[in-house]
Amino acid sequence: MSFITICRTQRVKPVISENYFHFLIKKKYKQAEIIRNYCNIMGLIRIIQYISLHRIDIPVIIESMTKTMNIEDIKQLASPDMQHVNQLIQTQVESDVALIQQLGFYIVNSGGKRLRPLLCVLAARALNIQSQQHHHLAAIIEFIHTATLLHDDVVDESLLRRGRETANALFGNQASVLVGDFLYSRAFQMMVDLDSMKVMQILSDATNRIAQGEVMQLMNVNDPDTTEASYFDVIYSKTARLFEAATQLAAVLTKQDEAVEIAMQNYGKHLGTAFQLVDDILDYTADADEMGKNVGDDLAEGKPTLPLLHAMWNGDQAASQLIKRAIKEGDCLAHLDTILTAMHQSGSIEYTQQKALDEAQKAIAALSIIPESQYKDALIGLAHLSVDRVA
Repeated sequence: MSFITICRTQRVKPVISENYFHFLIKKKYKQAEIIRNYCNIMGLIRIIQYISLHRIDIPVIIESMTKTMNIEDIKQLASPDMQHVNQLIQTQVESDVALIQQLGFYIVNSGGKRLRPLLCVLAARALNIQSQQHHHLAAIIEFIHTATLLHDDVVDESLLRRGRETANALFGNQASVLVGDFLYSRAFQMMVDLDSMKVMQILSDATNRIAQGEVMQLMNVNDPDTTEASYFDVIYSKTARLFEAATQLAAVLTKQDEAVEIAMQNYGKHLGTAFQLVDDILDYTADADEMGKNVGDDLAEGKPTLPLLHAMWNGDQAASQLIKRAIKEGDCLAHLDTILTAMHQSGSIEYTQQKALDEAQKAIAALSIIPESQYKDALIGLAHLSVDRVA
């Protein structure tokens, strides 16, 4: 039985080819960290267990790997701060308007990762913040992000997010758009409380860039001529820009010099880019239950993401024509298996994964300027976790 077959049997995504896996072993690369970069750790463990159980003669690297903080360690470290942030979010979403109250609580309690506010508090702690302003900032960042989700789901006509019905599916499009507007305006009210023109400037610029990114993505829908540069411009605008603001503002609040501020800005930008690249991979490789949305949603919506574009550019003529038609027409889920095969044959998943790994490494490198601490370790851990996840 082959490595690829085992991966499929165990429902883990093989993001390296079978030949490359054996190449690594033949070259005696003994660090599991190398394999970790190409196959998520839980996937590797399940593969090892399967091989051991069935006595399959395939060599597997099981040497000790470089230790990084896992998500539970990171959450525990940030727990005191995040309790304050979550309490502030709950307080600020309150309204005398019943529908705002009902829909607002539904969306802010919908099981999201709270990754952006988590980044904000960890970055502030890594820079030795002495005030509580980072709690306020983290809540603002989450409100901006949540507002974008409400609007995105209306534009995309999405019915499922994080395994739950979307707000627009439950409350209707009009209510979702208007409550999204409420959350944007609430975020700007909270910005005023921070009494910093630089904070206002960075967050207003970020919010405007996010809106531009969503329009750019809309323009790219059903366009198979989308370039890689255009794709990266979209994911920077709609995703990485808010990550960037969250970590840059931690430096602003702690009054760091320009070099540190730029470094923290770069950390957030590269981390956000890596995160979105992996999201675009998972749209084709993840389990629907784990991802909390339907596999192939991007294809159904005619979104030309990097795995799809790479397969179109590098597949055989028949595959390229099929993908081009799928992007143009959307709603081509009947051809999903054929397109997935083309992706694997052209190395499109590996290509996109490598781009994500490159971005994660740039994020980690940006942190070299700040002092060693548990919080810095947590930021490094999040960079690893951004590319080592299944949902």
